[in-house]
Amino acid sequence: MAEKILAIDDDPDFLHIISHSLKQAGYEVITAASAEEGLRHAALDQPNLVLLDVNLPKMDGWEMCRRLRRMSNVPIIFLSARNSSEDVVKGLNLGGDDYITKPFHMAELLARIKAHLRRVPTPMAAGELTFDRYGLTINFHRREVTVHGKPVELTPKEFDLLATLARNAERVMTRQELVAQAWGSDEHSEAAEYLKLYILYLRRKIDPGVIVTARGVGYRFAAS
Repeated sequence: MAEKILAIDDDPDFLHIISHSLKQAGYEVITAASAEEGLRHAALDQPNLVLLDVNLPKMDGWEMCRRLRRMSNVPIIFLSARNSSEDVVKGLNLGGDDYITKPFHMAELLARIKAHLRRVPTPMAAGELTFDRYGLTINFHRREVTVHGKPVELTPKEFDLLATLARNAERVMTRQELVAQAWGSDEHSEAAEYLKLYILYLRRKIDPGVIVTARGVGYRFAAS
């Protein structure tokens, strides 16, 4: 089965050219002209890799990358005419795996795509859209949570934090990692102050033994 690539860009001519080249290389291609459309395809079509422009209407590529990272570890390659070192660093810090400036040679893009797919062959498998362990079930797409079959109401930020821990189950996550992934880089200073409080809220709503404190480091998901 051909690997799926999701390409998001608001330039229809660019999408047509890149889609044709990727199909010629043997990939299945899904296109989107906006970040909102791209997020829907990411959740429903489960691509193996995402090509993302920065300058998109309404929601820009930065914000889409941030939101997509909360859903999946799918490789994200930025394709953008913005070529400053600050933009490259920002894209990588937000969770992008690579950054290629336009214009570029298609051969280079194809080589980088192959390299990323070799490292993560199935980054967004169906199992990544749900978490079902410890009596806890999370539907990442619908943002729904049940504990032993009973629905649990979470605030948006509680869900983001829970989803981040679940996607990294059994691994200790530092406080800095949790803040970066659950809140986004623009809210680090404020979020760091409230992380302990949100962990307390989550423990009250789910099995408290599932979230384990790693003293002096952070937290991890583990069987109670």
